[in-house]
Amino acid sequence: MPTSPEQREQASRPAPDPQPHQARQIAESFGVDVERYDRARPRYPDAMVTRIVAASPGSDVLDVGSGTGIEARQFQAAGCRVLGIEPDARMADFARRGGVQTEVATFEAWETAGRTFDVVISGTAWHWVDPVSGARKAADVLRPGGRIAAFWHVAQPPTDVVAAFATAYRQAAPDAPFTLDAGSNALDGYQALFTTAADGIREAGSFDEPEQWRFDQERVYTREQWLDALPTSGALTRLPADAVTAVLASVGAAVDRRGGSFTVHETVVVVTAVRSGGAPQAGRR
Repeated sequence: MPTSPEQREQASRPAPDPQPHQARQIAESFGVDVERYDRARPRYPDAMVTRIVAASPGSDVLDVGSGTGIEARQFQAAGCRVLGIEPDARMADFARRGGVQTEVATFEAWETAGRTFDVVISGTAWHWVDPVSGARKAADVLRPGGRIAAFWHVAQPPTDVVAAFATAYRQAAPDAPFTLDAGSNALDGYQALFTTAADGIREAGSFDEPEQWRFDQERVYTREQWLDALPTSGALTRLPADAVTAVLASVGAAVDRRGGSFTVHETVVVVTAVRSGGAPQAGRR
């Protein structure tokens, strides 16, 4: 969602009012095609997973907005025990089939049942959680010294590919709650999300000062790969099929003019903080 808060959807981002976590219809629309979502969404850098695990006091992980289990499986491969929390039952079912224990709930309403964890993660999903009450709940379930780590993919495709998406999207969905700017820098567009997450952590009052960690890489996308990923973005999950087809046709033509593939600079940014020390919480395992 290059400039959108969902992932690599070219140049779309939610309007400031309502805030992303209030847009529940979008937040819970990603299960419309779970197989495509799990296939097309990018994985996170192994270096990021390794750093989060190494910087946490143990290997019990709570994954907020766990989706189909993409990052959960990566943390499991690193030796962690992961519990996913996911509001979309379709995505939760898929994650369970892939071996990720998952409970269906929004994080704010989820029943902790006295369980505690060493790290709370959220992969390209924390913007769908209330930033303050979410951080407070994370503090409630984290053991002292535990870590919260919310992370986002930020991709910067070529300007002409972004412009093709923006033009076709405006035509297909003129009333959609997204702002499109083909000339914007993806990281600049995401910075408001990072700031909101850090401010929520600070306001929770139970964490040390938040940090940002950054991981950069480049990836070549074929036309097929890019068009497979686009329909999983929040900008398109609720559009009629004919509108999605029109958007994909425009973007596909732009990729064809580039010879059928292009290179994307991808950055993963982690907003993270350590839970302040204190007496162990009840229910600690």
